[in-house]
Parts: sequence; C-alpha cells; structure tokens
Amino acid sequence: MFPVVGMPDPLDAEESAALAHVLPLWTQEGGTLVRIFEAPTFPTAIEWVVLIAEVAERMDHHPDIDIRWRRLRVTLTTHSAGSQVTHLDVQLAQAIDAIAE
Repeated sequence: MFPVVGMPDPLDAEESAALAHVLPLWTQEGGTLVRIFEAPTFPTAIEWVVLIAEVAERMDHHPDIDIRWRRLRVTLTTHSAGSQVTHLDVQLAQAIDAIAE
C-alpha cells in the first residue's frame, strides 16, 4: 500500500487519512508521526532502542527517540521531503511496531 520508489514524496491527503487504520497506535503531529512506548523495564526500553537503531540503519532513515526511564517517544519525519511524513516513515513505523510487540 505504501511503496517507496526513488526520493520519497510526502503522503497525499488520502494516504494521510489512511494512517489511522494502517498505524493505529501512532498520531500525526504536524509533519511527523509520533508514538509513545512504555517498556516493562528500563533495560527493555534500551533493548528496543538498539533494535530500532539497527532497523533505521538498514533503511538509512533515522527517528528521533526520547528516552525517559521506561518510556520512549519516537518521532518520524522525512527531512529530505520538507520534514513531512512519507512512505518511508510508514515503513519504519511498521518495523518499530513489530519490535515492541
């Protein structure tokens, strides 16, 4: 549903509206996708950060991550697309969701 080909373009209005169904645990804040994760322990939160970093490196697309004890706030946007949400952000969000399951 959200292929990435070449330089990612911002999502269009229809794709943005579909995000609530595709990524129900994420919110849109301006030109970003945001999700708050609550890990059972601090070491688990750090493990998630390491796993997120590995996926992000493979994708060459890096989130902003704020760590507060067991709570992670992950923010995604594509700077090369004018700091808007693109298909690349959707793919990374889906990969991050799989990590925290």
